[in-house]
Amino acid sequence: MIDRRFYAVAAPIELRRAAAEFCFEVPEGSEGVLAEPVALDGGGPAGTFGFLVGRAPPAFLDAAPAFLFRRGAPMAVGTGPVFLGTPTPKRTFLQLASALVSPRAWDDREVDAPDVDAGARVSPDAVVSAGVRVGHGTVIEPGAWIGPGVQIGRDCHIGAGASLRCALLGDGVKLLAGARVGEAGFGVHAGSTGLEDVAHFGRVILQDRVTLGANSTVDRGMLGDTVIGEATKIDNLCHVAHNVRIGRGVVMAALCGVSGSTHIGDGVRIGGAVGIADHLTIGDGASLAAGARIMRDVPAGETWGGFPSKPLRAWLREVAWLGKNASVRGRADDRRPDQ
Repeated sequence: MIDRRFYAVAAPIELRRAAAEFCFEVPEGSEGVLAEPVALDGGGPAGTFGFLVGRAPPAFLDAAPAFLFRRGAPMAVGTGPVFLGTPTPKRTFLQLASALVSPRAWDDREVDAPDVDAGARVSPDAVVSAGVRVGHGTVIEPGAWIGPGVQIGRDCHIGAGASLRCALLGDGVKLLAGARVGEAGFGVHAGSTGLEDVAHFGRVILQDRVTLGANSTVDRGMLGDTVIGEATKIDNLCHVAHNVRIGRGVVMAALCGVSGSTHIGDGVRIGGAVGIADHLTIGDGASLAAGARIMRDVPAGETWGGFPSKPLRAWLREVAWLGKNASVRGRADDRRPDQ
């Protein structure tokens, strides 16, 4: 669902107007349906990319329509979704969504005034935007920027120069200096004038007692949420991409990167400078050795390392074999021809 604390939603738009502007097809008889984004989703039935849930005249559909973009001609109109034909479903979906939904400005007057508990300490040099809630005992240091609608729990600590947008924080969360939470993730698609940035409409949720190190970043979800579980501790200079889900009690050392839509289970231990590819699953209790490049799912409880990564013992055997054979070959190559 669209969280209106963070996003402003434009007035509904008729499908006939949207179709002319964004070049997609609409089934006959549905041109006057109003598209109003109540929810966004990244995947619908087979052959579709996503949908916008909107409003329609009661006689048009029995249920609230979902406007799904897919390749090929539109399906017939009936009860259920309205299918909109387009050769570029992802691009069209994101263009229409961007026209209807936008991040709120820091001074958006439609959002409530900030609500800072009397027991919180906020530096005069910090910026606390409209609609922000700050709990008792929380400290916000100089130069911090808190975006519109952000919710911060009790006894949190927001370090100097940190920034927060589109984020919900539990109790006891610590963001060290320069941490960035809730910026848009990295995504591009081909537009009419070249590569264009993909809009993001999700949130970041940091549960109780999460610590995020200095100059680390956590991107908000593209359509859903990026979530970091209770008591997870992330070191300095780490990056958590959009739609990542990290479990409880995870430890991540410095210089790690987690690519989009990867799920990390509870109690995972991640060494320094580990890189994790997108759309993977790291099972509960797994350990990733420093410098590993994770390109496949890691089963629960296993320890992996190397590049490309594999179970640690297999990787160490390969390293030992390579070192031994390289040493033997090197001694042979060093001999003089007459020896």
